[in-house]
Amino acid sequence: MIHLENVKHIAGSDSITIYWDKPEGLSAGMQYQVSVDGKTAGTTAKTHFTVTGLAPDTEYSVEIKRIPMQDIIPDQSYIAARNQNSGQSGAFGSDDLPVLAKMCLATGKAKERLDVTGAPYYASGDGKTMNTAALQKAFDDCKADQAVYLPPGTFLTGALRMHSDMELYLEEGAVLQGTDVVEDYLPRIQSRFEGIENESYSSLLNLGELDHGGDYNCRNVVIRGKGTIASGGRVLAERVIASERERLADYLAELGDKIKECEKPETIPGRVRPRLINISNCQNIVISGVSLKNGASWNVHMIYSDAVVTNGCTFYSEDVWNGDGWDPDSSTNCTIFGCRFYTGDDSVAIKSGKNPEGNIIDRPTKHIRIFDCSCAFGHGIAIGSEMSGGVEDVRIWDCDMSDSLCGIEIKGTKKRGGYVRDVHVRDCAAARVMFHAVGYNDDGIGAPVPPVFESCSFENMSITGEYFDKHTDTRAECDAIELVGFDEPGYELKNILFRDIVIGKAGRSRKQTIALQLCQNITFERIGCI
Repeated sequence: MIHLENVKHIAGSDSITIYWDKPEGLSAGMQYQVSVDGKTAGTTAKTHFTVTGLAPDTEYSVEIKRIPMQDIIPDQSYIAARNQNSGQSGAFGSDDLPVLAKMCLATGKAKERLDVTGAPYYASGDGKTMNTAALQKAFDDCKADQAVYLPPGTFLTGALRMHSDMELYLEEGAVLQGTDVVEDYLPRIQSRFEGIENESYSSLLNLGELDHGGDYNCRNVVIRGKGTIASGGRVLAERVIASERERLADYLAELGDKIKECEKPETIPGRVRPRLINISNCQNIVISGVSLKNGASWNVHMIYSDAVVTNGCTFYSEDVWNGDGWDPDSSTNCTIFGCRFYTGDDSVAIKSGKNPEGNIIDRPTKHIRIFDCSCAFGHGIAIGSEMSGGVEDVRIWDCDMSDSLCGIEIKGTKKRGGYVRDVHVRDCAAARVMFHAVGYNDDGIGAPVPPVFESCSFENMSITGEYFDKHTDTRAECDAIELVGFDEPGYELKNILFRDIVIGKAGRSRKQTIALQLCQNITFERIGCI
């Protein structure tokens, strides 16, 4: 059975997307049948399913069943399945399949569209006209029963601010295009970057206000559609860094050799770069279906937030330094699924602050779900290196990070403190798996003790032992598994399980390696090599 608390949904006015935790003990090739009001909506091998063609503001009975492999049918809408199979029994729509979950779900009410090109906004999608004021007015006007609507076109804008109980819908062919002009991202806002709270430039879309001791101050926001949300990318990033370097010239000079503790000279001035979407102290946020492109640093960054769901999105940031895709930071109950990454850095990076501030604020990131995601290039899925507030209960399944630099990487520095535990990866492919310390971005006062990395598992995985570096367009051999703890007694890497792992790549025969150092209680069961 699937526990009902592990089944969640996103309700539109004419559709419901259901998603659930993969049941323990079920095979990687499991098939599910989804039924609505007793009629089969379709089958899927994924742990999410969208039912379309529904009536607004209507309650439906939904069942998820486990089906035999021989009874697989193509995914299709509820209406098509109902019309085709009404009154039928047997394997398709049968009553005798094991029920994994059953619930009643309701669609939302149909919303009035606020077309930004109409009165009183008159925004232009010509790609030349600045629309910041017009779009912000539409955002400010939007009520809970309305949605700001962008038709096809390129709508040039600076930073915009969203509020509780609003929706932004981008039609296919619509582009919300942020400029590459630094001043268009003023005023600066309280934010957090690489684990340190600071004043950053406003992001293209800004939700909530940062307060690490406060409650959620922005709720129930939906960003969806088939369009694109894009910003100024590398050009904007370089302009921000140049401006900030000039502003901080005296401070940077005073640092002297301490600057070497940073990743590179641009690290400190680069921390004020805007993200594409900044989500601070928010709850119940949905980002669905859109393409997210070329933030000046990270693309979707949620800080001190809860229940942020991202699905069916494509991330692009190939040529952007720190061009992460999706970064939950001291946040809880965040989920991403059905997404594809073309990123200049991590596809996903899970964070919780940096020493000493992260240790003091002490807000962990926990209850994170990542599934049915893949990357074309980039660094893969990372936890850290900013993890001083702790990271726990991360579940990753049905993901492919084979074409990445780092595969699945859990990292910190000895100075970080904090912990990473209860991370469980299953039914995935990756270039490699790493637990280790990294030598970059090591500024800040150290915690009194090293981090604790413990109690994680990796099951039913394919690990190539070959990484892909898009920056140099090269592939190279590497340790398939690298496990390194910290060189202080009691802080070894411990209680890690690898089970049912295949290492290597078809058509390439070489010696595969697993590297261990400073480890305790590492278990390998049923490990094979191609």
